[in-house]
Amino acid sequence: MMIKKIYKKYEIIFNVIFFSIFPIMAFYLMEFYDHNPFEEVRFMAGFFNIILFELIAWILYFVTGRAKWALRAVFIVAMVFGLINHYVMLFRSTPFVPWDIFSIGTATSVASNYDFAPTAGVVVVTVIFIALIMLMHFVDFRIKWKFRLRLIPTVLGILALCLFVNALQDEDFQTDNYLYPFLFTPAYMTKVNGMAVTFAMDLKFVAVDKPDGYSRQKAKELLDSYAGTDDNTAITDKSDYPNIIVVMDEAFSDLSVLGGFDTNTDYMPFVHSLEKGNENTITGYLNTSVCGGNTADTEFEFLTGNTMAFLPVGSIPYQQYIKSTTPSLASYLKSIGYATYAQHPYYGSGWNRDTVYPLLGFDNLSFMQDYSNQRFVRKYISDETSFDRIIETYENKPDGQPAFIFNVTMQNHGGYTDTYYGFDNTVTADKLNNSALDQYLSLIKLTDEDLKSLIEYFSNVDEKTIVVFFGDHQPNDTVASSVLAANGMDYNNLSNEELKLRYQVPYVIWANYDIDEAAGKDTSVNYLAANVLKAAGVPTNDYQSFLLKLQEEYPIISAVRTDKTADKTLDKASNKSDKATGSKKKQADSDMLNDYKLLQYYRLFDWEDK
Repeated sequence: MMIKKIYKKYEIIFNVIFFSIFPIMAFYLMEFYDHNPFEEVRFMAGFFNIILFELIAWILYFVTGRAKWALRAVFIVAMVFGLINHYVMLFRSTPFVPWDIFSIGTATSVASNYDFAPTAGVVVVTVIFIALIMLMHFVDFRIKWKFRLRLIPTVLGILALCLFVNALQDEDFQTDNYLYPFLFTPAYMTKVNGMAVTFAMDLKFVAVDKPDGYSRQKAKELLDSYAGTDDNTAITDKSDYPNIIVVMDEAFSDLSVLGGFDTNTDYMPFVHSLEKGNENTITGYLNTSVCGGNTADTEFEFLTGNTMAFLPVGSIPYQQYIKSTTPSLASYLKSIGYATYAQHPYYGSGWNRDTVYPLLGFDNLSFMQDYSNQRFVRKYISDETSFDRIIETYENKPDGQPAFIFNVTMQNHGGYTDTYYGFDNTVTADKLNNSALDQYLSLIKLTDEDLKSLIEYFSNVDEKTIVVFFGDHQPNDTVASSVLAANGMDYNNLSNEELKLRYQVPYVIWANYDIDEAAGKDTSVNYLAANVLKAAGVPTNDYQSFLLKLQEEYPIISAVRTDKTADKTLDKASNKSDKATGSKKKQADSDMLNDYKLLQYYRLFDWEDK
């Protein structure tokens, strides 16, 4: 009786306390999908996550007028967000970020090839979430105010939420409260900051700010200064321009870059033979900005010469930034007389390719429905079929006109645990006991055989032709983890030097005519197209000439690393100390690196044709 009286007297206080406990539970449960937040989330970061959950819960309470509906919504959102982040981490090795919302269509189209079987931990957390959602039926205190009266605290709550999110995005606030601010290690950032705080911090990067000192006029003058500076031995007779065939092969990589491991047979004997030194061939490692997914970012870097280093980690320019005519390798080659073809044996809607390719200058598009005589490996159109489409296109191109064919394959797409499509592994990794790795290597071996056939075909044609082949990224951690472990590395705790290895894939430039050969010529994706034109003897435009010059000072630029010639490496994965210790010092960029930022912003966001 006494307890009931005390409750009646302090009912509002008790209800506030009781209500406030549940958003805290929602936060910690959501984090438990991937790790123990009590051990890994920093103290102030945890406090800020709780503030975010409380603000959202109270806003929903004033909107609905009933505690049970507000708390149910909070638990449902936390459960769904936690599950999405868990599976994105599992399949892509990076967390869910705001700009992934633009990728829902692409993710849905390939989801059926992944194994979504939940772990015991995921099942337990989900069951607790569902139990709490059902339990909220009994939490039925409500606001008796009319909606117009509830509108004032609702508006104040939304305003407080916006101000708090804005504070989380402030660099000084992050430093003062020991929040981890570095986008280039998003998985670690999410672990120590918590999902909600990290997501709020990332919202700042959905839009890209102008570089310091930027103006369109300044960028145009800078670009004009590189016009006519092409100093390579370029072909002067346009009728002698070679066909340029580019294959960006899904997930093609040589995992031996991570360390040695034995297999029952060589999984890429043809590429390995080219890497030993081959006539009219250039080989090396290509440093990418993505790992395990986000194929379109590698496409973007290759076709535009731009770098993901100046854009938010995890962003997809195809979906976020390319909304009108954007200069690219395709538009340049088209301007000098090439017929331009973009080919991909999957849905055109993936990564917005059917919209983006014409904006980049491709006149002829081929997607899954355009491929004749389709052969499948697992559930995807095979590389053999994809390469046959290249040959068919070449044989039917206009007479006397060189072709630029950009072909993005699909055969080797993850996941690699699917055994329902009659695919038998031909490669096994000794002692590693990783069926996903075995399937991946078996797929790579098929691609290697098909690449050999493609090059053999073009070695027998009369027209000058150059073939460029590279992978878009390495496979996810499910595949690579055992190779890393065999070499004493933990995929969850890679050092800065070890992390770089996860972003290297082989590339090949081969010609059926005389070009200067080279082996071990490492570069990054943003430079590759300019280097292809230089090797092919095709004149470069002003931006490509700038990139070739920039490459002399910065031979590798990616979202993961920036290497400076004859100087220290400006690793994004190692330059962590300044903000973490409260230092306000910033590493000075060279004039050319700043020029690159200006030119990229101009060509991507302020191009005069836009």
